[in-house]
Amino acid sequence: MNNQKSRFGLYLGITSYILVLAFGLFIGRTWKIKEQVVDDTGQVEIGKVLNLYSKSHSGEADFSQFWNIWDLLKEKYVNQPISEKDLYYGAIKGLVSGLNDPYSVYFPPKEAEEFAKDLSGEFEGIGAEIGLRDGQLIVVAPLKGSPAEKAGLKPGDKIFAIDGEEAINLSVDEAVKKIRGPKDTSVKLTILHVGVETFEDINIMRNVITVPSVDWSMKENNIVYLRISFFNQDTWQEFDKAVKEFTTQSPKGLVLDMRSNPGGYLDSAVAITSEWIKEGAVVSEKFNNQEENKYPTEGKHRLAGIKTIVLVDEGTASGSEILAGALQDYGLATIVGKKTFGKGSVQDFQALPDGSAIKITVAKWFTPKGRQIDKDGIMPDVVLEEMFTNVGKDEKTGEIKYTDKGLEKAMELLKT
Repeated sequence: MNNQKSRFGLYLGITSYILVLAFGLFIGRTWKIKEQVVDDTGQVEIGKVLNLYSKSHSGEADFSQFWNIWDLLKEKYVNQPISEKDLYYGAIKGLVSGLNDPYSVYFPPKEAEEFAKDLSGEFEGIGAEIGLRDGQLIVVAPLKGSPAEKAGLKPGDKIFAIDGEEAINLSVDEAVKKIRGPKDTSVKLTILHVGVETFEDINIMRNVITVPSVDWSMKENNIVYLRISFFNQDTWQEFDKAVKEFTTQSPKGLVLDMRSNPGGYLDSAVAITSEWIKEGAVVSEKFNNQEENKYPTEGKHRLAGIKTIVLVDEGTASGSEILAGALQDYGLATIVGKKTFGKGSVQDFQALPDGSAIKITVAKWFTPKGRQIDKDGIMPDVVLEEMFTNVGKDEKTGEIKYTDKGLEKAMELLKT
């Protein structure tokens, strides 16, 4: 991919894979703190930071109240001594949560390190994406072949309890801490499936989750099945390798499966989308000052002219919605499946000098025709009521077997 910037964050995506992947569309950079807030060794001094910002507030909020609470906690809280660093990090988390934006998150150092591991494509957990919708914890997407998928979690499932503890008022970050855990340990989720009125307890054994972001195979009639699971730092290289391999076989059609794809790096999404688009913009961003930034198509456009069907569902979000939306706008593919998640914002991920990090929503993105899909999603050209049909259990393994109705429909459309 030409001129790809170094990114740190899986996404234009939505949340956090469980482990939990944070789901979103990301750009990334390192933040430089002013000299006033570091000591002689380059370490950030908490007092200097707080003093600096207490002098720079707008006047709308009385910052002295912060110090009043700080002093009260230090004086009266029963469990002493109190860690000033914990108070400091907690205060920053509260500051960011005051935006009421589930995609803007502050990560203390340990959480930032865990988040970085999530983006590498290997982690320990159950292998599902979770998010918040209207204040309710939901399963955005279980990863293919993950413990979560094998246990029966589905996109749209509502999570009401974790290991018997009510989860209704939990943030995504708090839920992630409860759900993630080391290999060979289990977690119990109390969920409500879409269209079902009875709660179900699902026990899931955690494992090491290693997820290649791109996979492909050749189907009948020389039709390529191409699966993109998310857009991480390795996705472009994996995609490029796959395209080089299957284009030598002169495919007659292509099924692009982005079901349960939560998003990822903006640059990866743009570069991959460009392979179908010969000219024009792939996506545009608008910032808080109304400045607009358009991403033109780039690369070799090796998939232009190949008849393409794109499979999507309610777990298709952010970066994958950029790809689906652009191909739909230009009439370069038929979108098949269910309405997508609706994640139309871009996050800037900044690594901070003390090892912590912050993810901030900095822009809204728009399809080539100017559609803003946040909370609305993308409506498929061909809507399917169900993606998979349960055909019973395997007599030997006991695993539930499914018929992939989405893939069947895609193959049918490519034959016409």
